[in-house]
Amino acid sequence: METNKSKVAVIGLGNIGKVVAANLVKGNREVIVASHKLVDAKALASKLGNLVKATDVPTAIREADIVILAVWFNTIQELFKQFANEFQGKIIVDPSNPIAPDGKGGFKKIINAQESAGQLLSGMLPKEAKLAKALGSLGAGSLESAAHQSPEASVLFYATDEKDIDAKIEELIKDSGFDPVHVGGINQSIRIEVFGDLHEFGGLGKTVKRGELKQL
Repeated sequence: METNKSKVAVIGLGNIGKVVAANLVKGNREVIVASHKLVDAKALASKLGNLVKATDVPTAIREADIVILAVWFNTIQELFKQFANEFQGKIIVDPSNPIAPDGKGGFKKIINAQESAGQLLSGMLPKEAKLAKALGSLGAGSLESAAHQSPEASVLFYATDEKDIDAKIEELIKDSGFDPVHVGGINQSIRIEVFGDLHEFGGLGKTVKRGELKQL
């Protein structure tokens, strides 16, 4: 087992959470998985194998160095309040999109058009926690199908204000089977959230390789 890599927890085991955990396992990365239902975490751990450990949410946050919050935007805000002590000093990865069903078969933003989930969450971070917007610029289907492609990986974008965590976030994205591309600080989050110019369900419209970015 690796000992030099940051411990990773995936909180929330919906479509994105399950795929992120599975992609990391394919990249030979140990993962802690947690959900509000422990039985769901145990079922996923059983399916994915011995690199995965299932536990409850507060324990997962405490034991991890990097916490991936694969839950709804509103739920992240609730978790910040509920587990403020556990989140202290952690690297938090936010793949969320601030959207809800629009009643017409599509989705709508639940925050102002010019706001991003990343920027709003950065203003309410638990003490000494560091935030990266990552793992959310593709839908769950593409996140699964485009992972670990060879010979050239597809791109996943990320944004953070914390330069000292860049290497850890890039390692995480590479272990997930993608090519990490830094788009800037958290103020660029809106570009890699739904409807943004670098999101699959926005201006980009598809998965891309690094070489294609110059043409966009």
